[in-house]
Amino acid sequence: MRFDIITIFPEFFEGPLDYGIVRRARETGLVEVAVHDLRGFTRDRHRTVDDRPFGGGEGMVLKPEPLFEATEALLGRKLNTESAESTEKMLGRKLNMEGAKRTKKIRGRKSNAEPPERAEKIAVILLSASGKLFRQETARRYATLERIILLCGRYEGVDERVAEHLATEEISIGDYVLTGGELPAALIVDAVTRLQPGALGNQASAIQESFSETQTADSGEIRKDMSAPSPAFEKLSKMYESLLVSHDMTGSRGLLDFPHYTRPAEYRGWAVPEVLLGGNHEEIRRWRRQKALEKTLRNRPDLLGELTVVS
Repeated sequence: MRFDIITIFPEFFEGPLDYGIVRRARETGLVEVAVHDLRGFTRDRHRTVDDRPFGGGEGMVLKPEPLFEATEALLGRKLNTESAESTEKMLGRKLNMEGAKRTKKIRGRKSNAEPPERAEKIAVILLSASGKLFRQETARRYATLERIILLCGRYEGVDERVAEHLATEEISIGDYVLTGGELPAALIVDAVTRLQPGALGNQASAIQESFSETQTADSGEIRKDMSAPSPAFEKLSKMYESLLVSHDMTGSRGLLDFPHYTRPAEYRGWAVPEVLLGGNHEEIRRWRRQKALEKTLRNRPDLLGELTVVS
């Protein structure tokens, strides 16, 4: 298995990955971990990776261009996607098959593109407090992959076009906010590495431990069973419009952050929502509120709890 970590602080990983099971797994070749400096994929002399958010607000937002270019450089192929779902499909089919053909044509040139037979075993994970929770069953699913690319967020957030059109998953490690995605990336590398066959001295240790009896709730089989919305999810969905009007969140544990966008205003045909460019602060506030609710309902409906809607 190979992990690629994209970060603006590559030196951070000189410590966490050099001890214990992860170190031994690297030395024996069970896993490979490569850390990449995001600033190396910028094109200006200042090596700029962030900019101000559209619509106003605090902090800076990571730009989409360096993250797209870094990921594409690692995969050895330019992505032309419309959604995270299509990214996953392309990684599994067109992207790597074309990359394999290209390798045959260019004699003596090594390509980073994955061969077709391994194509569907790649994930591009955006680490974000607004993502779905990382659990032991998630680690087990990731342990079946061949390659994981981890995108470490920073500052106020990452341009939403990365989550929508590049990442195959947006993952959070808990109900708290960190200064960046480096710690979560190290955590995921550790949790997934120890599940690799041969990583532990006694492989039974990975079976007879905490959470070992939990079935993989995000496995394909379980997802298929959950394709029909549960009554609880339908109830939350029906409350959605009322929430937009009432703004009352009594009984909830809070919302996930709203999507952030920064320059350029248009990137590969994906434009920043027009409302963020208009300067109407009330409309921007309402849009952000709506999108925060949508993301919470999609990624973390458990945070909405037993909502009391006041109209």
